[in-house]
Amino acid sequence: MLRAAAGSALAGAAGGAVAGCDAERSATEGARQRTPEPAGASAPARAGARARASAPPGPGLLLAKLPSGLPAQIDHGPRKGRSVALTFHGRGDAKSATALLAEAERAGARVTVLAVGDWLDAEPRMARRVLDGGHELGNHTMRHLNICSMPAKAAYAEITECADRLRRLTGGIGRWFRPSRAQRATDQVVRLARKAGYPHVLSYDVDSLDFTDPGAEVVRRTVLNAVRPGSVVSLHFGHAGTVAALPAILDGLHRRGLRAVTTTELLTR
Repeated sequence: MLRAAAGSALAGAAGGAVAGCDAERSATEGARQRTPEPAGASAPARAGARARASAPPGPGLLLAKLPSGLPAQIDHGPRKGRSVALTFHGRGDAKSATALLAEAERAGARVTVLAVGDWLDAEPRMARRVLDGGHELGNHTMRHLNICSMPAKAAYAEITECADRLRRLTGGIGRWFRPSRAQRATDQVVRLARKAGYPHVLSYDVDSLDFTDPGAEVVRRTVLNAVRPGSVVSLHFGHAGTVAALPAILDGLHRRGLRAVTTTELLTR
């Protein structure tokens, strides 16, 4: 496992984390900082830090052109590659979110954050923190309501209000939209997302179930037992178990020859 000491520190950072967003169930919800490499860091950690220091901004940040023929709802990327996308529902304690991003960066990984609009209102600096780390930022609705059961007008407002926050904070609405409280969007939500500027809805094929707070070891095992090349993994900010599990998840991916990249990079490699 990469840096047990670093994992403990991250878990401590998440001590005050509040409940994050729930991807499928109506569960209870609750500038760039360069973190020095700890003494005795493993070879993969050192290599990751060097890669992060020398790498240009990722394709997710540059919004590289997507290949043609992608479906309206994307569950996973190409299975023949060696990349996976770790996607985080953006809501919860900013301190633990920052710890998660820093851990990904230490390992040379980039992630996709689907931000909830009211979280961006409460933590506006997090938008730039995500992008400045080379990660990707997208839309997870304004208030994280059950968007698939809402009337069209209200559902559209959930999408566009979050898009407005993203535009104001970053200059763009982001490439990806993910429906709240649903793994897959209804046809109506797909249509409304396209109208709002999101041609593709981002789903996933690996559900970590971390929002149920099963503990770090269960989160790690759930992800690594299910992940394969091309997977899109659903994770959440705001949960201490996710913070504690991330170093082991990244280490497990590395041992399998898999690399965590943004969703855009996953689909364009």
